[in-house]
Amino acid sequence: MAKVTLKDIAREVGLSPASVSLVLNNRPCRVSEENRRRIKEVARRKHYIPNQIARSLVMQQSRSFGLVVPNIQSRYFASLANNLEILCRERGYLLLITNSVGSSESDAELVRLLVNRGVDGIFLVVSDEFTTDKELIDDLTQLPVPLVMVDRFIDGVSCDRVRYDNELGGYLATDHLLRHGHRRVACIINPDSNTGRLRLAGYRRALDEHGIAFDPALVFESDYYIPDAWQAAEGLLATNATAAFASSDNIALGLLKRVYERGLRVPGDLSVVSYDNSAADSLFEPALTSIEQNVPAISEVAVQMMLARVGEHAEDADVAAPVERMLTPRLVEKDSVRAL
Repeated sequence: MAKVTLKDIAREVGLSPASVSLVLNNRPCRVSEENRRRIKEVARRKHYIPNQIARSLVMQQSRSFGLVVPNIQSRYFASLANNLEILCRERGYLLLITNSVGSSESDAELVRLLVNRGVDGIFLVVSDEFTTDKELIDDLTQLPVPLVMVDRFIDGVSCDRVRYDNELGGYLATDHLLRHGHRRVACIINPDSNTGRLRLAGYRRALDEHGIAFDPALVFESDYYIPDAWQAAEGLLATNATAAFASSDNIALGLLKRVYERGLRVPGDLSVVSYDNSAADSLFEPALTSIEQNVPAISEVAVQMMLARVGEHAEDADVAAPVERMLTPRLVEKDSVRAL
C-alpha cells in the first residue's frame, strides 16, 4: 500500500498541501471549520501518518526526549524508565532510553549522542553524584536542550531536578525496626552514592533518637547489584544483628539469597526492611516491608518540569530559575519484620 501524502489529501479536499499541513499540525490558518473537518476526516480515512522528520525540520522540534539511567536491570530504574516512557508517549513524545552501566564517561557519551539525535530535552539519572569528570560537567552545563535530573544530582550543574528524601527514607526504615524491639540493627549501604550516604544518615538519626550508640561493625558496603549484596551479607550474618536495613531492593534480594542459603528465614531469624518497594518483590515470601519511592509520582513531576521548558513559552522557561522538588517517601508495612 502506497504511503498517503499531504498532496493526496489536498487533491481530494480541493485545497493546497500547505493549508492541509497547517490544519493537521493545528497551526493557525484561514481555513473554514467545514474544510478543517473534511481534511481531518480524509486523513483519518486514508490512515495518514505524518512525516516526523520533515515536521521536525519545520517545527525545529523532534517531539522526542532522551533518558539516561545507570542500571536498567535495577527494578527501580526499570520502573522509572517505563513510567517516563508512558507519560511522554501520552503527551506525543518519543522517549529514547539509554543505559550508562554506572559510568560517568558513558553518561557524557550518551548525553552527546542524544543531543546529536536531536532530542528536545534529556532526563538524566547520573551514575556518580560525586563525579569530578570535567567533560561531563561541561557538557551538562552547556547543553542546548533542557535537562532534568531525576533521583540523583550533581552539584554545580544548573537545571531542574527532582528526587525523594533519602535521609528520611533511611530514618523511617530503621525507626520501624527499632519500634519493633530490635536493638542490634545492621544495614547494607552503597557509600559511593549520595543516596546511600543520605540513607545511612537517616539510619544513624533513628539510632540516636532511640538512644542506641552507632556501631560501625554493623554497617556493610555494597553496590546496588544482587551479587555485591550477597557478598556483603556474609559479614552481616556473622554478627548478632536481629534485623537489617537493606538500602535498595536489589541489596535486599542479595541479602535474602544468602539468608536462605544458610537455612535461615525472614523474619524468624532476621527481620528486614528494604528500599524501593518494587512490584517484583511481592513474589517473595515473606513480602518485604519497604520504603516506597512512588515511581509514577516522581515521573509525573519530571515530565511536567520538562514540558514547562519545551512548551509554548519555552523562551521564558529558558531564563526561569531552576526548580528543585523533594518528594516524601513512605514506609509500606508487609511481613518481613517481627516484634521482639
